[in-house]
Amino acid sequence: MKHDTATPYIAAFVIFRKGNKAAFVLRQNTNWGDGYYGLPSGKVEHGENFLAAAVREAKEETGADIELTDLRYLLTAHRKSGTTLGDADDSSWIDIIFEAERWSGELYNAEPHKHASLEWFDLNKLPDNVVPPVRYYLEQITAGRHYAEYGWKE
Repeated sequence: MKHDTATPYIAAFVIFRKGNKAAFVLRQNTNWGDGYYGLPSGKVEHGENFLAAAVREAKEETGADIELTDLRYLLTAHRKSGTTLGDADDSSWIDIIFEAERWSGELYNAEPHKHASLEWFDLNKLPDNVVPPVRYYLEQITAGRHYAEYGWKE
């Protein structure tokens, strides 16, 4: 039996935390998840490692400068597209979530063409319009898990 090798997309996410609040960006003009809050994140580029992608995406979206050594790994998730916010494709994603233990600069909406705002929310009182996989990932992290799957049929 022949198996085709999976070719998932890869994304890096960064949690910025102040006490029990975390920074979220309100998506707009992205063609996916517009009107929903997500963590600063983005695709890992060809030839780029997860940590470098997280640092780059955090800078692009929030203006924050992070040293690679100031990112703490939290969770790896395998996510199936076609299950959230009207996805039409059948692709899969590997999402790697880090927490910035330190950073320099005041966070702001550094990509106003992609985000309507940057907001800090209490992790125990998130708004209803948080991207569903992100909400799930945060629940898994709170439960102490380091691996999760989202959107796969049992």
